[in-house]
Amino acid sequence: MRIRLNDRMLEFPEGSSLQEIASEVSDRYDALIVLARVNDALKELNKVPADGDRVEFITISEKAGSVTYQRSLLFLLLKAFHDCLGREAFASIYVDYSLSNGLYLRMRNRKPDPVLIEQVKARMEVMIREDLPFIKETLNTREAIRRFGEMGMPDKVSLFRYRRSSFTNIYRLGDYIDYNYAYMVPSTGFLKYFDLFAYEEGMILQHPDRRHPNIIRPYLPQPKLYRTLKASTDWSEKLNLRNVGELNNWISNGETAELILLQEAQMEHEIGRIAEEIVSSGKRLVLIAGPSSSGKTTFSHRLSVHLRSYGRKTHPIACDNYFKARSEYPVLPDGSLDYEALVCVDTETLNQNLNGLISGETVQTPRFNFITGEPEYKGDTLRIGPKDILVLEGIHCLNDELTADFPAEFKYKIYISALTAMNVDEHNRIATTDERLLRRIVRDARTRGTSARETIKRWDSVRRGEEDNIFPFQESADVMFNSALIYELAALKPYAEPLLFNIPEDAPEYTEAKRLLKFLEYFLTIPSESIPTNSLVREFIGGGCFDL
Repeated sequence: MRIRLNDRMLEFPEGSSLQEIASEVSDRYDALIVLARVNDALKELNKVPADGDRVEFITISEKAGSVTYQRSLLFLLLKAFHDCLGREAFASIYVDYSLSNGLYLRMRNRKPDPVLIEQVKARMEVMIREDLPFIKETLNTREAIRRFGEMGMPDKVSLFRYRRSSFTNIYRLGDYIDYNYAYMVPSTGFLKYFDLFAYEEGMILQHPDRRHPNIIRPYLPQPKLYRTLKASTDWSEKLNLRNVGELNNWISNGETAELILLQEAQMEHEIGRIAEEIVSSGKRLVLIAGPSSSGKTTFSHRLSVHLRSYGRKTHPIACDNYFKARSEYPVLPDGSLDYEALVCVDTETLNQNLNGLISGETVQTPRFNFITGEPEYKGDTLRIGPKDILVLEGIHCLNDELTADFPAEFKYKIYISALTAMNVDEHNRIATTDERLLRRIVRDARTRGTSARETIKRWDSVRRGEEDNIFPFQESADVMFNSALIYELAALKPYAEPLLFNIPEDAPEYTEAKRLLKFLEYFLTIPSESIPTNSLVREFIGGGCFDL
């Protein structure tokens, strides 16, 4: 059997599985191989390729490989809890969200004690040594509903109630079955890198990250992020809205309008609270940063409305206008310019202008010409009143080096991100990056004429910039604002689906598009007519009242 592996033709015994082929070439890779791409389609390693197939192996240093490892590791942990506590106690475990390089989990009716955690961890290590296989089975969807109902998993019963497909794939590990909506590693022997320990009311399951795929790095606590995520989770639990099945119940019961009003009221209350805190503090410079498609622009406008209600006029400062000439930008290893490095910003001029404005001076402000790549002065000036507030938004705004010469006592820093509190079900979380990617696909197609294919192609580069320039500073913020709306994925669905379907099957981005389309299948659709014009979702789907 001849296989084209990374543009090289190699021979293997006929009938060799992808796992057997991977074991023969693993020394050519720097990280663990967990998946394969065969003729541009993702495949689990237990599959057998055909003669002449094109094969690329995927390691845990890539996105698809990393989430596959995490998903499989979580399945192993659930099986270990099942073995240690039995079915009834196990059914109370659910995944909340990602924290640092780990997943935060809780038990519904108890706080896991250190003794139990050590027992579960030891059981996981035994099963890793035993190298037990993950077995995929296909069930009639009605049979899957019956089985998960018997197991005390109402979240999966609700999820499958809205499933169009007649069949459902489940996974088995020994005597334990569960549902995973994507790929798994072949066996438990792959899952050698992990840690498990108590944290706050629950526990952290640590996994390798993409940049350090062969180790478990020391855990970096994120207390502000944890409190923000917990507040969102607590709010959704009050409404019985923790997973997609429960959201679909609201929609199918005709309660969409009420749900939207409840979520928007909650968000409006939080923005008002932040505005009140800014005014009470007497601070004059509001610095806003967050990853791509967090809704920073709409948030800034809504915050400004609240500040105006306190008699505080706001003045937005476009950080992009303080870019240096492109000839001064650093060069990346691939020869392209690094547009997101802090040294691209003329921090000296920015700080001079900020201090001048606070002192009551009239300052000349630059305007960056994105066509020529040069800053220009066109006679633009700005002067602010003694109670006015400056609002500066940009990826470096939480980095004190950006405004190093501006008095720290006048700064109020806000970190904003779409931190979804909703899961597919209790054991399958929704990544916040997926929500932001769908937002960006919809917005960029509408406002910039950018195809979904191009947005997906650029996404890894965008994410690297966030990891270098935003996430390391998020805990320094005075407040974190969660811009995710509990209903928004159902609202984004009708806008995103046609854009994703437009990606051809032979495109490298098709695999990601197919994954997102499968993910969106779980949601019933919410029409946009019920969404208020000042909603943060409007920044992406259009029809908003703000001039964006």
